[in-house]
Amino acid sequence: MTNNFSYAIFIQARESIMNIVKILEKCDSVLWDGFLIYILVFVGVFLTFKLRFMQFKYLGYSLKLAFSRHDDKAQGDISQFESLMMAMAATIGIGSIAGISTAIIAGGFGAIFWMWVVALFGMATKYAEALLAVKYRIVDERGQMCGGPMYYIKKGLKWKWLAFLFAFFGLFASFAGGNLIQAQSISDAMYELIAVPPYITGIVLSITSAIIILGGIKSLGKVNAILVPVMACLYMLGGIIIIIVRIEHLPEGVLLIFKSAFTREAVGGGFLGASVMAAVQMGIARGIASNEAGLGSAPIAAAAAKTDVPGRQALISMSGVFLSSFVVCTITALVLAVTNVVGQLDATGKLLNGAPLVMNAFSSVIPGGKYIVALGLVLFGFSTIIGWSYYGEKCVEYLAGEKFITFYRIVFLIVVLIGALLTLEVVWPIADILNGLMALPNLVGLVFMSGIVSTESVIFFDLIKMERRKK
Repeated sequence: MTNNFSYAIFIQARESIMNIVKILEKCDSVLWDGFLIYILVFVGVFLTFKLRFMQFKYLGYSLKLAFSRHDDKAQGDISQFESLMMAMAATIGIGSIAGISTAIIAGGFGAIFWMWVVALFGMATKYAEALLAVKYRIVDERGQMCGGPMYYIKKGLKWKWLAFLFAFFGLFASFAGGNLIQAQSISDAMYELIAVPPYITGIVLSITSAIIILGGIKSLGKVNAILVPVMACLYMLGGIIIIIVRIEHLPEGVLLIFKSAFTREAVGGGFLGASVMAAVQMGIARGIASNEAGLGSAPIAAAAAKTDVPGRQALISMSGVFLSSFVVCTITALVLAVTNVVGQLDATGKLLNGAPLVMNAFSSVIPGGKYIVALGLVLFGFSTIIGWSYYGEKCVEYLAGEKFITFYRIVFLIVVLIGALLTLEVVWPIADILNGLMALPNLVGLVFMSGIVSTESVIFFDLIKMERRKK
């Protein structure tokens, strides 16, 4: 009798979860299948023309600035490099590994092509966001920098209601894409690797995150300045080794990406019934989740940087899109292409997806390669969690004041534990929905403030020319 009752509860709970997943997927589809994709692309293209294709002209200089510029005497909380690394911590995260895998499974390899397209225009968007964030940043009562879309929309456009919406959605996005996805993917990887129960992973993550988060912005900056370069180099080195070992499959893999982007049925992936439109949608959605151009989160980190002029930090922020989408994400995609693991099943007969698929790809070439991915997932995910905690904290401060920051931190750490217990099918739609809702107010602000960005850029680019002449 007891067993039958327990089984009935289990069946009912499973059906409820499946219904929730269907509702989330429907909301995700409404948001990303239509207007938001076109708005993101439009804003990127619009700013690219408005700024006269500046991402092509200044990409090299932006990368040079990212790794050599130091304005330690300028006003700000953290160095320019620490600001970039904190933004990169939130971008070169699980989206660069598990996100690329899920994009390929749902949209085929063609999704990677569209990710490149949106990243190309997204560099101009990221530049504009950061420039406005630094220009309109303020100093709070604690003496710390506060900036981001909520501040430049409020001060530049005087639209307090739109600034409120951004901060509101940004707060909840910090719990989803910046928290739930990271915790779930780390938990998934640890269980796949050494059978660590999800609740154990969640507890450990919560405790370690608390140690860093409670230290504030300077602690976050210092930790990410170490973690991000180390984890990125380790992961990229492993991926490059695999591509070199399977170099004979590289031309075919690259061709597959371009071919799948324009064929009716996605090739070599798209096992969930993907078409060209699915490839476009998944490429843009995962591209935004990876590089965050247009999302409005990274400018919050940019506003904390020590910099002499807004344009300088804007170029440094722009370089993050290139490093995330064109380097790390591309390495993940090519590894999946040359190892031919897409479409394989796990021990239970379920289609491999997310982090386990990438782990399988690495292990197919490098003995113990799954440990490289697992370590990368842990470090990527952990750095993303602590980076997004800062974004959410600033949204809370804008909405309710500094007195609620401690409460936010406690709730955020509890959500880390919850995320470790959820499933892949639940967390990604939630993250996509909140990312989209967060992006909308920011994109509106960028369009209406594009004239300010253009004027500031003309002055800044003239400054660069003067500096070069002096040299």
